[in-house]
Amino acid sequence: MAKAAKTIKVEQTGSAIRRHHSQRSTLIGLKLNKIGRTSELPDTPAIRGMIEKVHHLVRIVDEK
Repeated sequence: MAKAAKTIKVEQTGSAIRRHHSQRSTLIGLKLNKIGRTSELPDTPAIRGMIEKVHHLVRIVDEK
């Protein structure tokens, strides 16, 4: 039986206005582009790195 994949629920708390284009692209890659949006993503090192890059604009709501 396969193990259930871990997920992270992320919410955008800050605006992408006046941010570097790479940070805007990272938010879009995280499926976030407006304040208040949430996205449930797989818990992988790549996703963790993306969250760390824009940690000042997002918050982790839930880890499963």
